[in-house]
Amino acid sequence: MRVPLSGLPRRVSIYEVGPRDGLQNEKAVVPVDVKSEFVTRLAAAGLRTIETTSFVHPKWVPQLADAEDLLNVLPRSPDLRYPVLVPNEKGLQRALSNGVTEIAIFGSATESFARRNLNRTVDESIDMFAPVVERAHSEGLWVRAYISMVCGDPWEGDVPIEQVVSVASRLMELGCSQLSLGDTIGVGTPGHVTALIEALGAAGIGTERLAVHFHDTYGQALANTLAALRAGVTCVDSSAGGLGGCPYAESATGNLPTEDLVWMLHGLGIDTGVDLGRLVETSHWMARHLGRPSPSRVVQALSPKPE
Repeated sequence: MRVPLSGLPRRVSIYEVGPRDGLQNEKAVVPVDVKSEFVTRLAAAGLRTIETTSFVHPKWVPQLADAEDLLNVLPRSPDLRYPVLVPNEKGLQRALSNGVTEIAIFGSATESFARRNLNRTVDESIDMFAPVVERAHSEGLWVRAYISMVCGDPWEGDVPIEQVVSVASRLMELGCSQLSLGDTIGVGTPGHVTALIEALGAAGIGTERLAVHFHDTYGQALANTLAALRAGVTCVDSSAGGLGGCPYAESATGNLPTEDLVWMLHGLGIDTGVDLGRLVETSHWMARHLGRPSPSRVVQALSPKPE
């Protein structure tokens, strides 16, 4: 049944991260033809924004060393968006050489994670991103900024909201169009999420420029998403089948499963443009390739039961 609640958006945009944030956390490298079919199936299920890969050095993320090969075989359509993650100017150049039109940079709200993820301080990472964003804009690219550890950090503990707002403001001052708030280790709760979004709004970063990216370590991802929707956010990151985690933060478990998100949104009468049945089939198919069941509750509930 679809039973709407007041105060929620009529439509939510889903930013699918499974092919990049999901598969980068796999121990084994997934073949290009499987990745391509994964993206194609996700698009056929109605997902319009699919973050496909990352132009990082293969030494750091060998699972995505085939970025060029993947982009060369993906189907193109005017209504499909394929953002890619780029860490620096070299990554941007690779992206430009492969016809990419949308990129994302990946910052941190904490010094500990900035060191582990980027081998830089927060200040040094922002300095690194500045020419990337500047050139991306000069080339006509759309730019998203991720900010990780917005609710807590495994090495530093609680992360003050004002600290997150300070780093977020600096990232957006570079000229990014969207900011994705990452609860990388999944410790956030709805009150915390609401307070953070309100603080960002007070600092001039409105909900029209925000997305949320929740991990489900403590089972809070859907509750936190609902809190974000009530606060006015209309873009939610998720990963088909709940794939992913974070290779630099061991306590980070899987992303919010796209199927679980769609089930909740459709139950609330919120339009997503996603065919849930086809999406479940896709994640069930990928789970077979990976050799393990999907952690998504909806995939588990709706997938064919073994005879």
